[in-house]
Amino acid sequence: MRPHHLLLTSLLLGMSGTAALADSYADGAIREKKTDKGTILTDAKGMTLYTFDKDPKDVSVCFDDCAKKWPPLEAKKSDRVKGDYKPIARKDGTMQWSHDGKPLYRWQMDKKPGDMTGDGVGNVWHIVKE
Repeated sequence: MRPHHLLLTSLLLGMSGTAALADSYADGAIREKKTDKGTILTDAKGMTLYTFDKDPKDVSVCFDDCAKKWPPLEAKKSDRVKGDYKPIARKDGTMQWSHDGKPLYRWQMDKKPGDMTGDGVGNVWHIVKE
């Protein structure tokens, strides 16, 4: 391989590795996305993530009908704490991702990646911004 090809390959590999680490968190379940509302968090499929003002630190109080409208971002028991991201136990025994102690949810009315229709619902649901 020619020296300039080796340098270019090294640069490209280094850049792609850095980019992957910079925008993926919580074992790949959470990503950052730049939007007109700032940098927000999404799930792995690009769906916007939200927090609920009524949730105490590390506890979800959104169950039953609430959880149908605001599906929790599910974590696996084997998932590990990574920085500000950690799985928390819900009262039904399932696990949910949290960021800075706030449980993370999606919104049933967001139909495609990039939708942010849940921001401000009831003045208690908010997009998670970085």
